[in-house]
Amino acid sequence: MASVATLAPITLTDRAVVEVKNIIMEKNVPDDYGLRIGVQGGGCSGMSYLLGFDKAKEQDETYDLDGLKLIMDKKHAMYVLGMEVDFQDGLNARGFVFNNPQAKSTCGCGTSFSA
Repeated sequence: MASVATLAPITLTDRAVVEVKNIIMEKNVPDDYGLRIGVQGGGCSGMSYLLGFDKAKEQDETYDLDGLKLIMDKKHAMYVLGMEVDFQDGLNARGFVFNNPQAKSTCGCGTSFSA
């Protein structure tokens, strides 16, 4: 079973928390699902961010962030330690933005990085 940790390796801005909660309500996300944040191979710079709803698995850590259940594979923490996830809703861009101090370089779209 996934273990529950106290301090999440990432933060979500207030705007991101509000947007995730809106999505949970609009899409009727089941109560036993949480917001999965992690990384996966691919993208312009070698790795891309993973953001979606999922059930916790055995290798996961779960965190409580402002009433949101955050799920992350333990192996992904080193790639996102200190990352801030924001949500922008402007004329030029709408969506989640990843501000990752662990990224050595990022691509133009902001969803891919190298560590």
